[in-house]
Amino acid sequence: MDALGIAYLAGGFGAALTIIGAAFGISKIAAATMEASGRQPEIAGDVRTSMIIAAALIEGVSLFALVICILLALKV
Repeated sequence: MDALGIAYLAGGFGAALTIIGAAFGISKIAAATMEASGRQPEIAGDVRTSMIIAAALIEGVSLFALVICILLALKV
C-alpha cells in the first residue's frame, strides 16, 4: 500500500471516529435534556435552548475535524 492509500485510510478512520464521537455527545445531551424535562416540565424551554446551543457547538467541532481529516488525506 502506498502513501496515498494510507492517507485515504487514515482520513476515513478519522472521519468515522469524529462522527461517532459527535453522535455519542449529542445523544448524551438529548438524553439529559429529556430527563430534565421529565423531572421539571416548567423549565423545559430553557433546557431545550441550552441543548440546541450545545449540540450546535458539537456539530461545529465535528465539522472542523472532518475538514481537517479531508485536508490531511488530500495533502499527500
